[in-house]
Amino acid sequence: MTSPSDLETSEQNFDNNLEPSIMPIAEGFMGSRNLENEFLDELPDEVEMSLFEHLEELRWRIFYSLIAVVICIVGCFLYVRPIVKLLEVPAGPVKFLQLAPGEYFFVSIEVAGYSGLLLASPFIFYQIALFVLPGLTRKERGLLGPVFFGSSFLFLGGLVFSYIALIPAALNFFVTYGADVVEQLWSIDKYFKFVLLLMFCTGLAFQIPIFLVLLGVFGIFSSKQMLSVWRYVILGAAVLGAVLTPSTDPLTQSLLGGAVLALYFGGVGLVKLLGR
Repeated sequence: MTSPSDLETSEQNFDNNLEPSIMPIAEGFMGSRNLENEFLDELPDEVEMSLFEHLEELRWRIFYSLIAVVICIVGCFLYVRPIVKLLEVPAGPVKFLQLAPGEYFFVSIEVAGYSGLLLASPFIFYQIALFVLPGLTRKERGLLGPVFFGSSFLFLGGLVFSYIALIPAALNFFVTYGADVVEQLWSIDKYFKFVLLLMFCTGLAFQIPIFLVLLGVFGIFSSKQMLSVWRYVILGAAVLGAVLTPSTDPLTQSLLGGAVLALYFGGVGLVKLLGR
C-alpha cells in the first residue's frame, strides 16, 4: 500500500516536473502581451515639428474648416425656407409675426448659420483628427473612430429628442397656460432663438456618455467611482435641466434632467462593459 508520505512526495515531484514545462509557456505568453502593449503604445507617425510648424498646420486646418462652414451656410441659406417651415411644425396652430423690418431676414441668417455649422461639423472633426493624429499612439487612434461616430450619433439624437419631445412639451405648456387670456401670436425671432438654443444645448448634453467613456478609458475615473456620486449626479441633472432649457416650465426641465440621468448611467454602463 502507498503511504500518505509517498503520495505527498509524488505530488511534489509532479509539481516540480510540471513547473519547468509551464514556465516557458507563461513567459512566452507574458512576453507576447508585453510586445503587444508596446506596439499599441507606439507613435507610428512620430515626426519632429517645431512650434512654428504646428501653428502653421493649425492655421491651415482652421482655414479649411472655415471654408467648409461658409459653403454649408450659403447652401443652407439658399434653401432656408424649407428648414424654417420644418422648425415651425412643433408650434402647431400658433401664428408668427414679423415685428420689425428685416426680422425674418435675420432669422433666416441665424437658421442658416446653425444648420450650416451642423452640416460642416463632420468635416471640422475630420480636420481636428488630422491635426492630433501624429501625436496619438495606436491604442489612442483606435478610439478615434468609435468616439467620432458615437459623438455624432448622440448629438443628432439630442437634436431629434429636442425636436420631438422637449420643444412640443414646452410650447404646449405656454400655449395652454394662457389660452383663455391672450391670443397666440409670437415673434418669429424670439421663437427661433428659443428653438435653436434648446436644440443646441440638448445636443451638447447628449455628449455625456462619450465624456464618461474617455474618462474611463484613460483611467481617470472607474465605473465604481462614477456610480458612487449618484446623489450629486441627480442634483446636477436637475440643475442642468433648469440651466440648459431656455423655458421656465417644469415639464421641459424634467424631461431634459431625466435624459441627462439616463445618459449618465448609460455611459457608466459602457465604462463597466469596457472593464474599467
